[in-house]
Amino acid sequence: MTAITSHAFHPTMLREYDIRGVVGDTLSAADAYAIGRSFATLIRRAGGKSVAVGYDGRLSSPMLAEALIEGINAAGIDALNVGLGPTPMLYYAASTEEVDGGIQITGSHNPPDYNGFKMVFQGRPFYGADIAGIGAMAAAGDWDSGNGSAQSLDIVDAYVDRLVEGFAGGAYRIGWDAGNGAAGTVIEKLTARLPGEHFLLFTDIDGHFPNHHPDPTEEKNLADLRKLVAERSLDFGVAFDGDGDRIGAIDGQGRVIWGDQLLQIYAAAVLREIPGATVIADVKASQALFDRVAELGGQPMMWKTGHSLIKAKMKETGSPLAGEMSGHIFFADRYYGYDDAPYAAIRLIEAATKLGQSVTELRGSMAPMVNTPELRFQVDEVRKFAIVDEVLARLAASGAQVDRTDGARVLTDDGWWLLRASNTQDVLVARAEAKDEAALERLMAAIDEQLALSGVVRGEQAGH
Repeated sequence: MTAITSHAFHPTMLREYDIRGVVGDTLSAADAYAIGRSFATLIRRAGGKSVAVGYDGRLSSPMLAEALIEGINAAGIDALNVGLGPTPMLYYAASTEEVDGGIQITGSHNPPDYNGFKMVFQGRPFYGADIAGIGAMAAAGDWDSGNGSAQSLDIVDAYVDRLVEGFAGGAYRIGWDAGNGAAGTVIEKLTARLPGEHFLLFTDIDGHFPNHHPDPTEEKNLADLRKLVAERSLDFGVAFDGDGDRIGAIDGQGRVIWGDQLLQIYAAAVLREIPGATVIADVKASQALFDRVAELGGQPMMWKTGHSLIKAKMKETGSPLAGEMSGHIFFADRYYGYDDAPYAAIRLIEAATKLGQSVTELRGSMAPMVNTPELRFQVDEVRKFAIVDEVLARLAASGAQVDRTDGARVLTDDGWWLLRASNTQDVLVARAEAKDEAALERLMAAIDEQLALSGVVRGEQAGH
């Protein structure tokens, strides 16, 4: 591939938070090479010398890793290949090894034929304009040339050592569902180091995902874990997405503990250690979370959806804890501030121990709210942001109480509703939460009324 002097990516590939495509259709080895060479050129121009590379368990990942490393080396930058593992293991390598950036090849929770790239640049998230810049550099062939080296490093055991470092949790009986994703081996090694009894599901890494799709935020994907927790009378269960940067959880009664509910538990524990700290959650999170953080003496902060955006805001505010509805949880109190689901599982054990209550009790004591899941429906790409702007203009004219952090989040006597445009797809996202079903219906009617005024009908659920 060394004869390539410039490269044009498929227009759908360069996303807000990462780069992704369908292998053999919009994503090829030539794309991986061009990403590596562009990223490494930026690292070199910033005075850097090396980049860590990791990859998930998808069938196409080794091939893409090889091409990526070839591109990195062709720009005169060294590559440190940490091999197969979850995305947070690559983040760990980028945080602790002598490297100036990192790239994880991962399709995350997308279907098996997808793959993509998540990047970190000199310790900061690499997204938005950074990713658009890679496209412009490749198109112009604006690349440095050189001969970098490639070496491999097995970092799994060092990463697991770090996960359990200073562990202060008790012994519980826990179910773990790795979903055949990239965290499987880490979960096997991790649970062997923990007190209590651990029951593991689907830890063999398999890019065909033979058991269920690796997305723990979809309730149907938690069926196997629920069954395990019920049959063995376990204390609780945790599940992971395909690349191990998002966590799902259920309590001992099989109730889902959603991302914003996990944050309530984590916040109670963290705010004991760091009183008055800022806790950040995305605009899709429950009002119950923001109210609970305030009640615990913390500073709740609502921020834009997107793991890169949340990470950047944490650095800016010095927040020790943040999270998203989607299960990205970030700890920066005694960890590195990136989203790490195996670490979030460890911190759930510690929080239950510190708070002196079972996970089931912690989940059961939360204020009951009636809410919709995340409702995603397709709209015309060119209209998606315009629709949200039209809705905001009408709301402003009506004197409604609106938070504009990321789209429109409207507070009413019934509860709140949200309408925002997805940064990564041609979809609008809606969500509503109320005190009871009747109030929820009124909130949904308000969303549908606003959509109708912009000539849109809330259609079929769209996938991620």
